[in-house]
Amino acid sequence: MLALSIWAIFSQGIARDLPIGVVDLSHSTMSRTLSRYYDATSAMAVTEQLQSTQQVEQALVSGDIYAYVVIPHNFDQDVYKGLNPQVSVFYNSQYILIGKLINSAFVQAQGTFNAQIATIANLAHGNQTLSSAMGKAVPIRTQITPLFNKNSNYAQFLVSAVVPALWQIIVVVSTILILAANHRQQGLTKWFGAHPAKSLLVTLSPYIPIFALQGFAFLCWFYLGFKWPMNGSLLVLVAGQLVTVIACMIMGSFFFFLTLDPARAMSFAGAFTAPSFAFMGITFPVTDMGTLAQFWRSLLPISHYIELQVSQVSYGASWVISVQELIPMVGYILPAILTLLLVKKHLAGEQTKQEQPQ
Repeated sequence: MLALSIWAIFSQGIARDLPIGVVDLSHSTMSRTLSRYYDATSAMAVTEQLQSTQQVEQALVSGDIYAYVVIPHNFDQDVYKGLNPQVSVFYNSQYILIGKLINSAFVQAQGTFNAQIATIANLAHGNQTLSSAMGKAVPIRTQITPLFNKNSNYAQFLVSAVVPALWQIIVVVSTILILAANHRQQGLTKWFGAHPAKSLLVTLSPYIPIFALQGFAFLCWFYLGFKWPMNGSLLVLVAGQLVTVIACMIMGSFFFFLTLDPARAMSFAGAFTAPSFAFMGITFPVTDMGTLAQFWRSLLPISHYIELQVSQVSYGASWVISVQELIPMVGYILPAILTLLLVKKHLAGEQTKQEQPQ
C-alpha cells in the first residue's frame, strides 16, 4: 500500500501547467504575445493576469501561483527602438524541482520570443531569406537529450528509488517484530537452547523468500508492468536484492538484541533507516555530501543496492562490474557477529537469574 501510494503521487510523471501570474504594465500587442509564449510552454500556465506587483506577490505567498513575471511599461516601444527592455521573473526557489522547471520554461519561452523579434528585424533590413534571417537571430542552436530518462519522467526517476528505500525499512522493522514475537512467546532459553546461531537462522530464514519476493515484485512492476527502460539483467538485481535482504535482517537483529526492548529497537531502526532516500545519491550527488552523510550512507544496505540497480537499469553494465557494488556488504558480518555475542550475553544473564535462589 505504501508503494502504491508513492506511485500515485508521482503517477503523472511530468509536471505540467504550473500556475504563474503576469503583471502586464505595457498592455500592448507585443506584451500579450509574450504572455501567450509563457502560457504555451508545457510546464507553465498563466492563471493570473494582475495589474500590480502587490497583488501578484500576495498570490505567490499564498501559494496560488509558483512564479510571476513583470512586463515593464513601454515594452513594445523599447523593443522597436532596440533598447532591450528588462522583463523580470520571480519564483520561490525553496521548491527546488518547481523552481528548476519554471526557470527552464521561462528561458525557453523568452529565447523563442527573442529569436522571433530578431528574425523579423533581420528580414526588415531586406535582401535576406527567412532561413538566413533565422540563422543570424539564432546562430547556435542547442539540443539537450537526457541519456537515461528521455522523457524526464519523475515517476521513473523517483519511484524507482523511493520504493526500495521503503522496502529496506519494512525488512528491518519486520525483522524486529518477528524477533520480538518469538521472544515474547518462548523466552530466550527455550528459544535458543544450546545453539543460538542455528536457532536464530531457523527463525529468520523462512522470511527471507518473503522479503525477496517483495523486492522482485516491485522490479516486475517497474520494468515489466510499466515497461520502464531496462538495459541490464533482472537476474543480477534479484541476486543483489537477496544480499540486501540478509544485510537488512542482520541490522534488524542487531537493533533488537542490543536492548531486548522492541520499542527501543524500533527507535534505533527508524533513526538508522530514515535518511535512506536522502542519502542514496539519487536526488543529491554523493560527492557533494558531507563526511557524516557519506559515512551514514555507507552503513545503509539500500545505498549499495541502489548503485547496483542504477548500473544495471541505466548503464547496462556487465554483472562483473555491477556485483562489485555489493562488496562493501561484506562488512555486515561484523554486526552479525555482534548480534550473536549479544544473544549469548542475554542468555547468560537469563540463566543467572534462573539459578539465583528465590
